[in-house]
Order: sequence, then structure tokens, then C-alpha cells
Amino acid sequence: MNILITGGTGFVGNALTSYFHKRNDHVYILTRSPQKHANLEKTTFIGYDHPPRELPAMQVVINLAGESLFGYWTKAKKERIINSRITTTKKLIAFIQELPKLPGVFISGSAVGYYGTSEDLMFSENTTKPGDDFLAKVTVQWENTAKEAETLGIRTVFTRFGIVLGNEGALPFMSLPVKLFVGGKIGNGEQWISWIHIEDAVRLIAYCIDNERITGPVNITAPHPKQNKAYIRTLANVLHRPYWLPVPSLFVFSVLGEMAQLITKGQYVIPQKALDYQFSFSFPYLEEALRQIVRSSKSK
Repeated sequence: MNILITGGTGFVGNALTSYFHKRNDHVYILTRSPQKHANLEKTTFIGYDHPPRELPAMQVVINLAGESLFGYWTKAKKERIINSRITTTKKLIAFIQELPKLPGVFISGSAVGYYGTSEDLMFSENTTKPGDDFLAKVTVQWENTAKEAETLGIRTVFTRFGIVLGNEGALPFMSLPVKLFVGGKIGNGEQWISWIHIEDAVRLIAYCIDNERITGPVNITAPHPKQNKAYIRTLANVLHRPYWLPVPSLFVFSVLGEMAQLITKGQYVIPQKALDYQFSFSFPYLEEALRQIVRSSKSK
């Protein structure tokens, strides 16, 4: 297959590209700076000014582009978070319309932030009422923009990512305090972390591509979320470090500002659609996922 990806040089994008190469697919990475990358046998970098009609037919388009959530959320930062997602999605759909043939499926990146935060509610794809915080509003706008692909007759899937665990992404950041022997729960530790191993994230996206019955939102999370206090305790155990020093929420907010909600708040998200379609998770439980990641990092 020919697969077009935005955000293809990021953590998830790189893992997806490697996975598709093993399937003998050809990946076209749409980027603002194609000149910074060298084409490979099965990877071609193109810019947004590349004439779409000069490309071969694309069977799949995947949109993962967007400003990182990490960083102090100034007014300008929040505008970049919103605009990068909305603008890129609009540009991509316009690009798709000019392709020689419309793709069969459009995978649009999204986030479990859609649901808002809660310590006692459980969310699944059947949850239709979004949250009302900043991230929820961003995600709603993002998905509504991506829905334009549906009007073109393209099967559209909104992949709502939880925290993707691997040797890149959020895990190194989350592991640092534990490695420095100052690991402990953050705030009251009751906030839920809906996570997924990078290998399962990639496989689940591919599963959505291959299964033509899957449409709409799909939670890219493992079936067993963990509360922050249990997550940090498990991580400390895997890294052979102590679990002992709580971090007050007030301190986190004083350092990170509004972005602190990514750490001090969370949501319990069930990947109901993946379970309904009988997707098999390789790492359904946190401890085995973390142990595999630690082993793989040592073998490099």
C-alpha cells in the first residue's frame, strides 16, 4: 500500500513508518521541511507544495501533526496548539481532494483529552459528551475539522491517544524523578493515567486501517488504566528505585502553569471499540509494558 502521513517524523510517526516498512508498504511523509530529510527505498518526503496529482494513489492517509503539548501554556502557546491541529487538518484534506484517487481511509490523530478529566467516571467511545476544559475543546475542534473527510466519502477514524509509552515520548520525562530517587505520587495520586505501549498503539492503528468496519472514535489506550500513585509505584519497582517523595499539586502548578493538568488530572478511558473488534493487546498490563521498554532500552 501507499500511505501518506503527516507528523511522520515524531515518536508515533517513526514507529508507524517502521511497522509499515515491515509490511512492504511505501510511506510518503508530508512535512513542512522535506529538504531536511533524505528519501529511502520505502520512504519519500514531500512538502505541502508538492503537486498531489503527481503522486501515486494513496490507500491510507494518517494525520499526526500538531504542536507539542509540553511547554508553559502561554496564550501564544495555546494558540499554536489549536491552530497547528486545525490548520494542518484543513490543509491535509484540501491536499487529499487533489490526489489522483481518494484514499480508502483517513486516520485522524486525536486525544483522550476529548473526555475531560475525572477521578471517578469511566469513559469509552460511547461517551458522546466532551469535557469543557482547554484540551477537550481543542480535541472537539480537531475532530470536527477532520469530519470534512467523511463528506468526501472517506472512512474516517479518530484515534484518541492516551499516554504512549516507549523509549521516547512522555515516559523518559515521567521516569526522570524516579531515576533521581525522588519518585512519588503527584498531588493526591488519585488521577487516572490511560496509557498504551507504543507497539500496541502502532498495531491498533494498523488494525483500524485493515478493518473496514471500524469508523469514528477509537481509544488508543490499554484496557487497564492506572492511578498516578500506582503508576509511579510500578515504575519505581521496575526501575529498582524508591517510591517515597510525594509532589504537591501546588508545586507542579507553580512550575508548569496550566499545563500541569496533564500531570495532576486524568481520565479513566476504556478502549471499548478495540475490545469489541477483538483486538489483541500485547501489553494489556502496565508492569509488563514498562519491563519490556526498560529491557529494550538496555539492549540498544
